[in-house]
Amino acid sequence: MSHRRISKRKAILAGAGAVGVAAAAILLPNANASQSGSGSGSEARSAPEKLSAASAAQLVQQLGEKLGEAYGGAYYDADKQQLVVNVVGNDNDLVVQVKKAGAVARSVENSVGELKAAAGTLAQKATIPGTAWAVDPKTNQILVTADRTVSGGKWDRLETAVKSLGDGMARIKKSAGEFKPLLEGGDAIFGGGARCSLGFNVTTQDGSPGFLTAGHCGVAAKQWSEAANGQPIATVEAATFPGDGDFALVKYDDPATQAASAVDVGNGQTVQIKQAADAAVGQQVFRMGSTTGLKDGSVTGLNATVNYPEGTVTGLIQTDVCAEPGDSGGSLFTQDGSAVGLTSGGSGDCTQGGETFFQPVTTALAAVGAQIGDGAGQGNGGGQGNGGGQDNAAGGADDNAAGGAADDNGGGAADNNAAGGADDNGGAADNNGGGAADNNGGAADAGAGGDHNGGAADDGLGQISPSDNSGQSG
Repeated sequence: MSHRRISKRKAILAGAGAVGVAAAAILLPNANASQSGSGSGSEARSAPEKLSAASAAQLVQQLGEKLGEAYGGAYYDADKQQLVVNVVGNDNDLVVQVKKAGAVARSVENSVGELKAAAGTLAQKATIPGTAWAVDPKTNQILVTADRTVSGGKWDRLETAVKSLGDGMARIKKSAGEFKPLLEGGDAIFGGGARCSLGFNVTTQDGSPGFLTAGHCGVAAKQWSEAANGQPIATVEAATFPGDGDFALVKYDDPATQAASAVDVGNGQTVQIKQAADAAVGQQVFRMGSTTGLKDGSVTGLNATVNYPEGTVTGLIQTDVCAEPGDSGGSLFTQDGSAVGLTSGGSGDCTQGGETFFQPVTTALAAVGAQIGDGAGQGNGGGQGNGGGQDNAAGGADDNAAGGAADDNGGGAADNNAAGGADDNGGAADNNGGGAADNNGGAADAGAGGDHNGGAADDGLGQISPSDNSGQSG
């Protein structure tokens, strides 16, 4: 799938894709199932309702605020189309409120505040390259992941930090791969010997066209082209990495460039990007990248912290969607056309699988003052993202909201929550000119970025249809 950048007459198929990748056919049935709302009276309202991911995210925002300190996070059960809300304590009135709202109440031990504090302790004691953590609302714990480089004294230090949190607060999982930024390929874009993928086309603050990609790509090169060693077509306006995110805003050099809000998924198919949205744990998502093409999976954590060799990155989305070098910056989106994330890094590959982290689009848009498409409908549900606020995601009350507890925010609906907030655009540049699909141009992975750590995870909501195609390697 190639994203074509067109000047004046042609339109760009924005979205990270890989040229020549045989993308699996994607059936895009309406993922926004409406609430079941059958029946009337308090008895019917107290029964769990079937919700779309977007509706669940909005509901989380409301319930998170009402539950206050008793809120333990939430997640979306995609199979049952239900919102599950964690409640701490034995206050039956709170449980009744959750049920009346149409969600499922589940009793847990850890509140969002406690999980957030635990994540802060990990940041102080376990910021070790090769580690990552995020809140898992399904287990009501912080899931700490250590890659293959964490051993010996580093492993002992990590174990000690986790044990210091107390029983039932966190657990450690080993990853066979190695956490690293995936610099090298969405439609491919090339700069300074590096190759990355285009994420989503946007309208910048001054009204000119641009696109979002990974921050470690933005710090690796100032100018980017559609082909290896090609004529530059866009220049980096702003980039963050490592630190509070992994995102970059790149402006097209030709202000007449028409940057369509769509993701090219191959075989002549495109997915129109209507808005930007926060992720939710349990939500099904699709990723497009120039190296591996179109892949799908689920959100497993929000507000994740990743400690790359280059540095720590916070506020990321954690998923089980595979990715490889060159996919960096590529688009993460939903079946209904919501822009969710930009590929940052991870471990593993598309043969063995692994963990992958994404920069929330809503946060990136808020930080750089850009909008998806013409900017209409951004931030649905909870307001676009708020300043770089990383967490939130689908959820209002702390960053969790529908999804994860742990993150910050607490109650912060404003953050980028909303299940589908801002909209995002289709990916920018395209691989035109030759480079997309293949990774030529070099740089393969690594790239500039450092490692990132994203803080707590959160939960998410939403779902999309699978696809699993692979594309050329980068």
